[in-house]
Amino acid sequence: MFFKNYFLMSYKDLCYEVCKLSKDVGKYLKEEIYSIKNSDVQSKGLHDYVTYADKKSEQLIVSGLNELAPNFNFLAEEGSEKYNTKKCDYWIIDPLDGTTNFIHGIPLYSVSIALMVNNALKLGVIYEPNLDECFYAWKDGGAYLNNKKISVSETNLLTNSVLATGFPYYDYSKLNQYIEFLKFTMQSTRGIRRLGSAAVDMAYVAAGRFDGFYEYGLKPWDVAAGALIIEEAGGKVSDFSKKNNYIFGQEIITSNSFIFDELHSEFKKYFT
Repeated sequence: MFFKNYFLMSYKDLCYEVCKLSKDVGKYLKEEIYSIKNSDVQSKGLHDYVTYADKKSEQLIVSGLNELAPNFNFLAEEGSEKYNTKKCDYWIIDPLDGTTNFIHGIPLYSVSIALMVNNALKLGVIYEPNLDECFYAWKDGGAYLNNKKISVSETNLLTNSVLATGFPYYDYSKLNQYIEFLKFTMQSTRGIRRLGSAAVDMAYVAAGRFDGFYEYGLKPWDVAAGALIIEEAGGKVSDFSKKNNYIFGQEIITSNSFIFDELHSEFKKYFT
């Protein structure tokens, strides 16, 4: 694969360059978080917000990626689209995952960037600027956090697990099932966490901090980078039907390989 002025660059090398770019963007976000005012917040839909920081971050990412790999399309949250559904090589970008946290000055949000080539994920980067933690992976290269290899947890029983989720905020079509399953997991695990950034939730699964994660109503830019990082860290990822439509299917369930079948089996009792 040829990148950057047609010099040969491996996915590993490209991944490192994307890490640098994500850190630059994260630095910008960290500087802006306390400058956001209510007047800067725009609504894209029900409980779906955007600020100038989201848009500026996306511009910085698109500009940087165009320099690294000028021939790729974009699928980006804030509309910097050079996206054609007939083409299957593109960057999937969330310039600020956790906008609501960001708006309220809660220091937990992330930059998420993934590359899909021939309909297969090739690299993923998630950067959380407040802890200066960069999670990344490239296909068949393993998963890493700040240059140290990471892997999913070895928890082998659901009852010993800590799970993460995201609360429905605009699509309430499965709310009753979600609440019932939440009740089950509250009673049947060591705890449930809701951080406000699906990308960070998934990065934490890859690093073994969480044993699993599930949510519905998500977009490709919420999950693409995290899905590859988890898989490269030894975890499993699927949609609610235990298929592979988790990038575009707006639903995802993931965990380490030990509890995945148990988690999914219980999950199917509530979500059909």
